[in-house]
Amino acid sequence: MFTWNINPELIAIGPFHIRWYGFLFSLGFLASFSVMAWVFWKEKKSEELLNKLFLYVFIAVLVGARLGHCLFYKPEYYLTHPLEILMVWKGGLASHGAAAGIIIAILAYSRATAGMNFSWVADRVSLVVPLTAFFVRLGNFANSEILGLPTDVPWAVVFSMADQVPRHPVQLYEAITYLLIFIIMIILYHGQTGAISGRLTGSMLTMLFSMRFILEFFKADQSTLDPSMPLTMGQFLSVPLIAFGIFLLARKQDASSQSH
Repeated sequence: MFTWNINPELIAIGPFHIRWYGFLFSLGFLASFSVMAWVFWKEKKSEELLNKLFLYVFIAVLVGARLGHCLFYKPEYYLTHPLEILMVWKGGLASHGAAAGIIIAILAYSRATAGMNFSWVADRVSLVVPLTAFFVRLGNFANSEILGLPTDVPWAVVFSMADQVPRHPVQLYEAITYLLIFIIMIILYHGQTGAISGRLTGSMLTMLFSMRFILEFFKADQSTLDPSMPLTMGQFLSVPLIAFGIFLLARKQDASSQSH
C-alpha cells in the first residue's frame, strides 16, 4: 500500500499558481505536437498545415471537454449556473466531450484546408490521442481525483487529501493502458501502407474506449443516467464511440477517401 499526499499545486508564487494537472495537460499537448511534427515531416506536409491543425484541435479539446463535463455529468447544476461553465480553473473536463470536439475540429479543418482529407487527418490525429490521454490521467492522479474503488490489493493507494481508504489507482491503470495503445498505434502506422482510410481511427476508438468502458468498473462515485442502471455515464458514452470504431475497421475501401 502506498500513500499519496503530494500537493496538487506544482508552483505557487503569490497569485500565480500552476497545478500538476495543468502542467501534465500541457506536456501531453507538447508531446503530441512533437509526434505530429514528425508525422507531417515524414509525409511531406508543411509546418503551417500542422500549426493550423493544432490550433483547431487545441481549442476544440478545451471547449468540448468542458462542455462535456458540464452537460454530461452535472447538467442540472451548470444549466442553473451557466457562467460557471467558463470557469475551467475550477476543474471539470470530460474525455468524451473532448472526443466530440476533436471530430468537429478535424471536420472544420479539413473543409477549410485545401488538400486535407477528413479521414487522412483523423487517422494521423488518432495516433496521438492516447498519448495526450496518458498525460491527462497522470494529472488526475496528481490531483487525487477520479478515485478508484476501495481495495486490499498490494498496490492500493491511499489518497490522503481525499480520505484514508486504500483504493485502486485507476488513474494509473488508465494511464498505462493509454500509453500502451499509443505504442500500438505507432506500430500500426508504420505498417499502414495501403491500409483502408479510417482504419487507424477505428483502431484507436475501439481500443481506447473499450478499455475506458472496462476500467470504469474500478472507479468510485461515477455518474449514472439512472441510479438503478448498472453502467456509468462514461460507459454509456463510450458505447457509440466503440461502435463507430468497429464500423471503421469493418467497412470496405472507399476509393474517394484515399485522396488527400
